[in-house]
Amino acid sequence: MMKRVMAFFFLFITVSVLLLGDKVSVSQAKPLKMERKIVVFKPEISDEVIKDNLIEKFSGQRIKNLRLINARVAFLSSSAQQNLEKQPGILRIDDDVIVEALLSWNRRIKPTRIPKPTSTPTPTATPTPIATQNLPWGIDRIDADLAWTTSSGSGIKVAIIDTGIDTGHPDLTANIKGGVNTIKSWVGYNDDNGHGTHVAGIVAALNNDYGVVGVGPQIDLYAVKALDRRGSGYLSDVIEGLDWAIQNNMQVVNMSLGTTSDIQSFSEAVQRVNSAGIVQVAAAGNDGKAVNYPAAYPEVIAVSATDQTDTIASWSSRGAEIDLAAPGVSIYSTYKNSAYKTLSGTSMASPHVAGAAALVLTVCETCNPAEVQQRLESTAEDLGISGKDNLYGSGLVDVQKAVTQ
Repeated sequence: MMKRVMAFFFLFITVSVLLLGDKVSVSQAKPLKMERKIVVFKPEISDEVIKDNLIEKFSGQRIKNLRLINARVAFLSSSAQQNLEKQPGILRIDDDVIVEALLSWNRRIKPTRIPKPTSTPTPTATPTPIATQNLPWGIDRIDADLAWTTSSGSGIKVAIIDTGIDTGHPDLTANIKGGVNTIKSWVGYNDDNGHGTHVAGIVAALNNDYGVVGVGPQIDLYAVKALDRRGSGYLSDVIEGLDWAIQNNMQVVNMSLGTTSDIQSFSEAVQRVNSAGIVQVAAAGNDGKAVNYPAAYPEVIAVSATDQTDTIASWSSRGAEIDLAAPGVSIYSTYKNSAYKTLSGTSMASPHVAGAAALVLTVCETCNPAEVQQRLESTAEDLGISGKDNLYGSGLVDVQKAVTQ
């Protein structure tokens, strides 16, 4: 009997040790590091099932489809990437880099709220206006208001690829015609950051007796929310937004965002938008160094920022890629939660030019992107050294001259 008990005891100890050993080995196993990548397929690979099977074959986790460049976004381990790159149907694998709103940091300035206009007045009295409209110095400096006798942008579709737009803002809501959220399609495109709303106001705040006014107060605005509440997002979300712009017949796209990384997928997407006849305008960057992407691509109008004295901002990126300059310092515009705020950055300069491009398209309906750019550059006010330079490009955009050329 004692022998039986001892045998059972030793068996129990042995099994316990084995189980414990297994437990320790599992806890010590390191999980595979997965990175977000853009997997681009060769043109002949068009079957969606084949694409997904290739990703899954190497334990990749599919995130979304990028039909504009025939690609899939997926989480891949380094070994999965190496194996995928060897497959005959794969063209290349790019990093899905972070892009950011190009804002010069002045977040300490608190947003302001203007009382909403009074409701319908009584027949016997003329109400005293609660607030009057402010003509922002940037709109005044580029003579946008003088162009309105010729055009104010009616019917031109401008997509703002950014953090969204405040859909309830009284100075914008009548001009907001639609949009999309490429981060979370089920959430909507309302702005949870403020940057996109500020940009939208520069392009097309209403011409009323309230708040501010934009370059083209009758432009149709479309919000493409590709940046999150922190003002950053993935390149793939921007590319999806560009595809949306093509599919929805946008005429101008503003990108007050950028990255220092030159990614081939981004370049190809921009080329296809250009081929679709859409004018693309982007902020040059705010580090005072090389022009960011997408502004550095030849198909995109790159915009640097000036102050009230027509001096280039110290932080405005510079280089041969700069095409035009526009106001970008201390710009007062619409902001989230129906407010207003003063911000600085090439993010603020870019929409001045995007609005100008929209107004040009109302008087030159057949103009392609290159022709719109040529018109804006040829009518710009030359600043700095004579001719095109690395700071101002062809000069400060002049909206009145551009639409009356």
